[in-house]
This record gives sequence, C-alpha cells and structure tokens, in this order.
Amino acid sequence: MNPIDFLIEPLGYTFMVRALLITVVASVVCAVLSCWLVLIGWSLMGDAVSHAVLPGVVLAYLVGAPFALGAVIFGVLAVALIGVVRDTSRVKEDAAIGIVFTTLFALGLVLISVTPSQTDLTHIIFGNLLGASAADLVQVVVLGAIVLAVLVVKRRDFTLAAFDPTHAHAIGLSPRVINAVLLGLLAMTAVVALQAVGVILVTAMLIIPGATAYLLTDRFGRMLWIAPLIGGVAAIIGVYLSYGFDTASGGMVVLVQGAAFFLVYLFGPRRGVLGARIRSRRRAEAAGRA
Repeated sequence: MNPIDFLIEPLGYTFMVRALLITVVASVVCAVLSCWLVLIGWSLMGDAVSHAVLPGVVLAYLVGAPFALGAVIFGVLAVALIGVVRDTSRVKEDAAIGIVFTTLFALGLVLISVTPSQTDLTHIIFGNLLGASAADLVQVVVLGAIVLAVLVVKRRDFTLAAFDPTHAHAIGLSPRVINAVLLGLLAMTAVVALQAVGVILVTAMLIIPGATAYLLTDRFGRMLWIAPLIGGVAAIIGVYLSYGFDTASGGMVVLVQGAAFFLVYLFGPRRGVLGARIRSRRRAEAAGRA
C-alpha cells in the first residue's frame, strides 16, 4: 500500500472519520487546558478530577442525565473533599488528593460492576473510540466548543488568578470563583476525552501537550498555540497508526504524545538534554582553543 492509499483508505469508513474528529477535538481541548494545569502545578489535581468523575458519569447514565452534569458534580465534590481533608487533618494535600480520587474512582468501578446496562460501561474506563456514535460526536464537539470558548474568552482572568491572585483580587476578580470555574471546565474536559481514551488515559492528554509546549517556549501565549498543535497532530498520527497496526486507538494517541514529549526533551532546540550537552561541549572546546 502506497502512502496516499494509506491516508485515504481509513476515510472511507464512517467510524474512522468519527474517530478522527472526536480524537482531534478531545486532544485540542485537553491540550489548551493543560497549559494552565502544567504551569500552576495542577497536574495532580487534573489526575484527581479526571478519575473522580467516573461515578458521576455512571450515575448520570443511570438517571438519563447528560454525562457532563454528573462529571461536573463529582469533580466539584472531589475538590471539596480534598480541601476538607487537607484543612481538617494532618494529611498533606498530595496525600488528600490520592485518597479522594482513588476512593471515588473505586466507587465508579463498583457502580459499573453492579449497573445493568445494554452497553458496555467499561468503555468509560478504557475508551471506545472506534465504536463512537453520531450522538457521541455531537456531545464531544458541543462540550469541546463550550470549554474552548470559555478558556479563550477568559484566558487573561485565568492566567492572572493563577499567577498573581493578589493583583486579581485587587482589580475585582475572585480567584476562588475563577479557580472553581477552571475546575468545572476540567471536569467537562474529562467527559470530552472519555470517549477517545477513557478515564485512565485522560490524565496523559491533560498533561503531556502542555508539558511539551513548556519545553519549547517561555511565553504562555505561544504555549496556547503549540500545545493544541502537538495534541492535534498526535491525535491524527495515533489514529492512523492504530488503524495500520490494529492497536488500541486511545493508547496509540497517548503513546504518540509521549513520544513527542521525549523527542522535545532530548532534542529540543533550547532545553533538550542532548542539545544542551552538545552546546556545552562546543563552548568548552571553543574556550580551550582560545
């Protein structure tokens, strides 16, 4: 099969077109949000919320409510519980996060195991990209558009509240409210990515693109372009590779993102480990010749 046929053939299948669209949308949304999560040190919080939404998604399925509603409720619940445990005990924040999110995740697993369903709810955990329906695509696009719109419109408020909450409060912004909105968007983003990669791998999509972009630039504005570009390209490559090698689509997408990170980590033009050593050696040799 020549490269052109390899690129065109998957597009002849409706399920592959849906898979590509869902993955690109989910990857771009996660990548934009990951810029804030990485820079303000919320990576572990992203891990907690993305796992803690599982019981909310299952309960929403049981009552016929939108998955996003259940996810947001349990995302907020998780953050509140983390704060209570941290503030009323000797347990530190990282331990509180671990306790809360693993407990809620376990609750989600138990609910899945006892929930009668005509569909396989384990797809929530591992993703079901190739089995996505037209309704799934619509849900992902709508939720993704809402999250992106809020992030873009309020990007300056989010950034100011994250890096200088005192100044934000002085000009009339409430850092507490802004952080709560950001956490709500995090929960909605987790729902967007569930269909693509499942709960387990959502964390990777919420961290890797932002971390990769952070190694490439010092300017936050550029990060907001670089991260979604990396996420979108990795999504397309991952889906095509999964088609060609008959592997799990969600896992392959995250694997490509991870490969991109390590390539930048090693060979990045400014902060690549190997590149820095080569530049250091050249400077030493130049100094020796001088």
